[in-house]
Amino acid sequence: MPDLTKKDVKHLMLFAGRSHPALAAQIASLLGTEIVPARMVTYANSEIYVRFEESVRGCDAFVLQAHTAPVNDYLMEQLVMVDALRRASARRITVVTPFYPYARQDKKHAGREPISARLVADMFRVAGATRIMTVDLHADQIQGFFDGPVDHLYGMPLLADYVHAKYSQEDLVVVSPDAGRVRTADKWSDRLGCPLAIIHKRRDPDVANTVAVHEVVGDIEGKTCLLVDDMIDTAGTICLAAEALKVKGAGKVIAATTHAVLSGPAAERLNRSAFEEVIVTNTLPIDPRVEIDKLTVLSIAPLLAKAIRAVFDDGSVAALMNEQ
Repeated sequence: MPDLTKKDVKHLMLFAGRSHPALAAQIASLLGTEIVPARMVTYANSEIYVRFEESVRGCDAFVLQAHTAPVNDYLMEQLVMVDALRRASARRITVVTPFYPYARQDKKHAGREPISARLVADMFRVAGATRIMTVDLHADQIQGFFDGPVDHLYGMPLLADYVHAKYSQEDLVVVSPDAGRVRTADKWSDRLGCPLAIIHKRRDPDVANTVAVHEVVGDIEGKTCLLVDDMIDTAGTICLAAEALKVKGAGKVIAATTHAVLSGPAAERLNRSAFEEVIVTNTLPIDPRVEIDKLTVLSIAPLLAKAIRAVFDDGSVAALMNEQ
């Protein structure tokens, strides 16, 4: 007689790449589990080897990787992990990528360009992923690039609750840094119950790729201006926006963004910027050598842990978002 006690017993297993061990440890703790031990090696020629040290047959696998620099190395590492799980007979494989790689390459702007965000989705699918979980995609349309479920989570509730608790709502104005982020800023405005302003950038017709004037649409005189965006990369655009707000009479300027990419001169620019505080989440690791006095980092781990638990239990991730 077969042993029916082991038939169709679901078990959750958490796997983590090498990019963000602190976030992985937080999520594991919240889930009440441990990260599956693995041997990961980068050979002298930069090829990556992965072998998991426990049986994964029939498991519900969640594969976490934060796509910080070097993005291509960590992307390949995650793909190799997914392939290893598929070949070892994992029942279901969910890619957990808090910051989706190549998300800014979501469409063609000119001929002979790739749509790299779609290519990444295709690679995950071919490797063996059955589901993707991510936070604040740069473009919503990326959800349609993957042929399977995509759990698109949002960092705004976490960030907004922090702002609500610390800053007076009477003086607060949500500001979109450009016309392209107005829809996002409008959601923030609804969440915080405060007015909305927009920065309109006019370019100098005589100098290529140069912003000549920042026009502010909305009343910001003496107000606490909250600039919102999905990411801070080199911080050039958002720091210029903060300066423009101060010139136009803002009392304080703060920023809230989900992804702290912080490339190149970002730290230097933020340290000498007009910002009073810059609030981010830990979807990406922040190099301990990067010192930004104005930076506040909130943990995205509770949100990811709840979403992972909901997927494992075949519950509603949408309902989870409505609770926030």
